[in-house]
Amino acid sequence: MLTTDFVTGAPCWLDLGSPNTRGAADFYGEVFGWDFRPAGQEAGGYGFFQVDGKHVAALGPLTEEGASSAWTVYFRTPDADATAKAAEQGGGTVRVAPFDAMEAGRMACLTDPHGAEFAVWQPAALQGLEKVTDQGSLCWAELHTGDPTAAKAFYRGLFGWRSEDVKVPGMTYTVLSTAAGEDQQKASFGGVVPFREPAEKPHWLPYFEVPDVDQVVARTEGNGGSVLMPAADAPDIGRMAWLADPYGAPFAVIKSVTPPVEPTPSSG
Repeated sequence: MLTTDFVTGAPCWLDLGSPNTRGAADFYGEVFGWDFRPAGQEAGGYGFFQVDGKHVAALGPLTEEGASSAWTVYFRTPDADATAKAAEQGGGTVRVAPFDAMEAGRMACLTDPHGAEFAVWQPAALQGLEKVTDQGSLCWAELHTGDPTAAKAFYRGLFGWRSEDVKVPGMTYTVLSTAAGEDQQKASFGGVVPFREPAEKPHWLPYFEVPDVDQVVARTEGNGGSVLMPAADAPDIGRMAWLADPYGAPFAVIKSVTPPVEPTPSSG
């Protein structure tokens, strides 16, 4: 499960690149009840989505040439430069070389060998998201790829991730866990799923915990978004749906069978 006691390889930040930041902020405000707080003029239009005053995600304008609206998952690293170099050596691409994000931390934007985009975060003043697993916040990160075996090997080389293959109806689902933690199940944070259709493109899909999936689906459609996979029940997991905002960025929502309660981060 995700916690804010971040370890190497854990999802620690999430942001949305959008061609219409004002429209996106309004959409997610209606769908999730998020508040949007601009980071200031020096941040170039970047800002934070908040729940109860705590960061749950971020939003900014598209900055890469040819980029389309999408959510980007950031994984924690102790050394962004070393991870970027390792990604290249493993067959990936460095889209944006490591740089300092003011005093917040150091980051790099990468693409795995199969085309899924992600980022890495080396924290300084900003450790990461301030709320996860709770209602209205990130609870899972899922990689959709055409070659799960090769993808697992690539990310294991970067972060030391552990994995467990689970048979589910129609496919094999891989549960990912960080290298740290004696209990692999408790260290899980996401999964790998093979393409359902040949035309699908590799991507990381963020899941947000919600109290009522069907209500969120209705609000998504009512505010200009679309449904990519209708709400459905997964035995022993929960009810979920895949959606897209009005500008095409995909995301998922889930009401877990047993919603996790995020533990208090350790103080030492």
